[in-house]
Amino acid sequence: MLPDHLDYNLKILFIGFNPGLQSEEVGHHYANPTNRFFAVLNEAGLTDRKLSPEEDHRLLEYGYGLTNIVDRPTRGASDLTIEDYVQGRKHLLNKIKMYMPLVNCYVGKGVYQKLSGIKKVDWGFQPINQVEGVRDFVAPSTSGLVRMSLKELTEIYRQLKLDKKI
Repeated sequence: MLPDHLDYNLKILFIGFNPGLQSEEVGHHYANPTNRFFAVLNEAGLTDRKLSPEEDHRLLEYGYGLTNIVDRPTRGASDLTIEDYVQGRKHLLNKIKMYMPLVNCYVGKGVYQKLSGIKKVDWGFQPINQVEGVRDFVAPSTSGLVRMSLKELTEIYRQLKLDKKI
C-alpha cells in the first residue's frame, strides 16, 4: 500500500483519487512520468524546485501532506467501486479530523465530488467545507490525461500560494 505523508500543522493536504499502478509499484505518489503534480507545485511557487516522485516525503518540509480518498491502486479512477468510495470517505474524514490541515486541496473535481456529494463544483476555494475548521480547495487533476496546459493548471494552484490564510 502506498504510504500517506501526514503530519500535524500542515498548511495543505493534497488529496488524490487513489494510487495509480505505477505509483504503487515504486512506492511514491504521482510517479507516472506524464503526471505534472510536482511541476505544477514548483511553477505555482509552492515549492522552490521541482521535486521528483522519490522525494514525495519531502513535501512535509514545506508543510504539505499527501493522501488519497481511496487507498486501493487501480489503472484509473474509473476502476473504483461505490464501496471503495464509501470506505475511503470514512477513512479520509478521520484523517482530516485527526490532522486538521489548514487547507484540503482536492487534486481533481471528482475527488471533492465523491467526498462531498456536491455535483456543481468550481475550481478554487469552496463555499462549503467538509470538516469544520479546514478550508476546501478544488484543483484540477495533474494527470497527463487532463487536457489543460501546465500554465492553466499552475494558475489555479497558484491561488493556494497567494492565499494569506495558508
